[in-house]
Amino acid sequence: MASASIPKNEDTRSARIAIVEQHIRLENEHDLEGVLRTFGDVARYDDEAWGEHYKGATGVRLFYEQLMKAVPDLEIEVQRRHVTDDAVLLEVMIRGTHLGEWRGLPATGRRVEVPLCGVYTFDSDDRLAGEKIYYDRGTVLRQLGVFHEPQSVLGQFCIFATHPATIARAFARKLLRR
Repeated sequence: MASASIPKNEDTRSARIAIVEQHIRLENEHDLEGVLRTFGDVARYDDEAWGEHYKGATGVRLFYEQLMKAVPDLEIEVQRRHVTDDAVLLEVMIRGTHLGEWRGLPATGRRVEVPLCGVYTFDSDDRLAGEKIYYDRGTVLRQLGVFHEPQSVLGQFCIFATHPATIARAFARKLLRR
């Protein structure tokens, strides 16, 4: 018997591409129930930027509920698609406005535009078994106004205010090298 993750033929490959395309369309339509139906009995969502892993239908639902409340105008634009024998990888641009609490951060009203890579895996019925996303969370936090580059004046102030012991050690090392 062939492994469930390896396409047996071009029909399998086409079915997998179609379920990923349907998944993205439903995300763009903000159809939570539709998005959840694209997953099979085994569901997993991995947000690697935060090291968070949501398991099972309940976990995946929680991830999407939080996302759709935080960014109710979420838009996903697919830029590239890569298909392998056991996964579909998408390079996308995520856009939206932060209008609800997200990861303990109150709504900022700011727009975000973030490149993201998603890896989709499949079960034996060619439904989604998992979605794993990679993106730069520093870019998100900077766009939301809660992260500032260390080289900027505001970044220097934030470092000094939030990490005085670190700054004191760095200053002492600099003085001792003279």
